Amino acid sequence: MWEMQTTTWIIITAFALLAGLAGGYALSRSLAKRRTGEAQDERERILEQARAEAREIVLRARDEALALRHEAEEQEQRTRRELQAYEDRLRRRAEALDQKQEQLEERSRRLDQRQSRLDKLANELAKMEEERQRELQRIAGLTQEEARQIYLEQVAQQCRQDAARLIREIEAQAREEAERQARCIITGAIQRLASEQVADTTVSTVELPSDEMKGRIIGRGGRNIRVIENITGVDLVVDDTPEAVTISSFDPVRREIARLALTQLVQDGRIHPARIEKLVEKARQEVEAIIEQAGRDAAYQVGVHNLHPELIKLLGRLRFRTSYGQNVLAHSVETALLAGMMAGELKADIQLAKLGGLLHDLGKAADHELEGPHALIGVELAKRFNLPPLVLNCIAAHHGEEEPQCLEAILVEAADAISGARPGARREALETYVKRVRALEELATSFKGVAQAYAIQAGRELRIIVRPEEVDDLAAIELAKGIARKVEENLQYPGQIKVTVIRETRAVDYAR
Repeated sequence: MWEMQTTTWIIITAFALLAGLAGGYALSRSLAKRRTGEAQDERERILEQARAEAREIVLRARDEALALRHEAEEQEQRTRRELQAYEDRLRRRAEALDQKQEQLEERSRRLDQRQSRLDKLANELAKMEEERQRELQRIAGLTQEEARQIYLEQVAQQCRQDAARLIREIEAQAREEAERQARCIITGAIQRLASEQVADTTVSTVELPSDEMKGRIIGRGGRNIRVIENITGVDLVVDDTPEAVTISSFDPVRREIARLALTQLVQDGRIHPARIEKLVEKARQEVEAIIEQAGRDAAYQVGVHNLHPELIKLLGRLRFRTSYGQNVLAHSVETALLAGMMAGELKADIQLAKLGGLLHDLGKAADHELEGPHALIGVELAKRFNLPPLVLNCIAAHHGEEEPQCLEAILVEAADAISGARPGARREALETYVKRVRALEELATSFKGVAQAYAIQAGRELRIIVRPEEVDDLAAIELAKGIARKVEENLQYPGQIKVTVIRETRAVDYAR
């Protein structure tokens, strides 16, 4: 029974499931049909929308194509108009060129005709000139060559006068400009340098504590004073000045050694020959040290370094040398500074100018064993220390012993003249000054055509008056140059001398 119920239940359940499956299938089929219809409607709608958009795109593209076509047609019309205008311009230009060509051809024909007429006239003029020349030769009795020679002489005379005038004008302009620029450079250098001027003498004085010390210096029978004079090579004057001893010598080094030794003897009080010899030797060593230190100080002051020690010593010896009362070492330092400043203004080698200026008077440090001009002696001394050739040229050229080979040599020469020629730099005895002025005037009057010569401005200018009937303008220029050269060759003078030649013609008459 239970089994039948179970079987019946299973059968019922199976039928129910089958019925449910059949209903679900029918329902799903109905839903599928409905969805298919909706999809179909959606597809139709999308297709219709796409067709509408396509029609719109086609219409828009057609409008754009029409616009582009219209624009292209307008651009083509503009291009055609421009081409037409360009062709019109070219046509007008071609017509103008044709007209010019015709005009040129016409002008060429006229020129050819004119040239032919000119050729005929030239032939006629040549024939007339030949006839004129023959007639002139017949009338003047001169050949053509003789007449040409006379004419050339007249032209040469005129050219000489014109050349003299032109030379004078050019030299005046060049001299004025050069003097202006040189004046600016030199005054600037002098203003930047303010140096003390030392005027040394040939005597030195040693103060004594009492006149009793004079007797001890003289010694028994003049023994001590003779020893001092023999060892030092100076002269002692003990009688002129009370409580003082005068040391006289033209050698400043010996005079300084004697002064130091005598000062120490006076301070020590023990004066006898052995003591004198010892203190003189000590003073000599001190002077050597002073010389070396003076050379180092000068090189340091100028800014020149790495000089040979022996060259430093030679340079220091200039501290005890004078030229017309001017200390040579101070003059060398001043020359070096001036040359360096002028080289800086002219963009030249400043170190070369300074070294050349510092060593330009090196030859004055030599003793009497070396003979010759101090410039050449300085070159020989400088060669021992392998100095550059341009430095040697600066030394040799500062007094004209050699021609300057560089701008720095000229600057050293100018600085040397400035340092020695400026007021207060050097002293000159009256007798020497008078001799120099007289020599200048005699040298000038020795030239032909010179009527009078005057040395003025303390011998700095030589003014010459010539005879106008013997010296013309061109000869006056040559005379000034010739006198200047002869002064350079035959005379020695500080600085420079201006030579002025004056030519004047005066016509005088009297009304009676």
